[in-house]
Amino acid sequence: MLNVYLSGEIHTNWRDEIIALCNKENLNIVFSSPTTNHENSDNCGVEILGNEENNFWKDNKGAKINSIKTKKFIKDSDVVIVKFGDKYKQWNAAFDAGYASALNKSIIVIHNDADQHALKEVDASASAVAKDQNQVVRILKYILNGSL
Repeated sequence: MLNVYLSGEIHTNWRDEIIALCNKENLNIVFSSPTTNHENSDNCGVEILGNEENNFWKDNKGAKINSIKTKKFIKDSDVVIVKFGDKYKQWNAAFDAGYASALNKSIIVIHNDADQHALKEVDASASAVAKDQNQVVRILKYILNGSL
């Protein structure tokens, strides 16, 4: 069994695609991820700890609370999959990749060809760089079953 943390962009259903494809292959994987509800992720700090007048402190509170979950699930994972999307810059995903690398976790990065140069340092710390969810599932299947 593998514990896989799905990090990165939250504006598409790529996580659901990977989970469905892995289930179709009967792969024994437990998945975890950050909070993917953007509003909850952004507002957890002020909803729990109280309002802030300055957006910097609002974001700071939320980021710190979210980091508790992120650090726990990355630490507990065997593989960290980090997806960089086309629409928004996922700075948190770059942090997750760096944290996973520092913990010597296996990292699979997903991004398009256009972002190759911008993400070259992230790619250098990865065990694999994939272009899509299908390639990721094939890697996971190979890891678990040795089959192509």
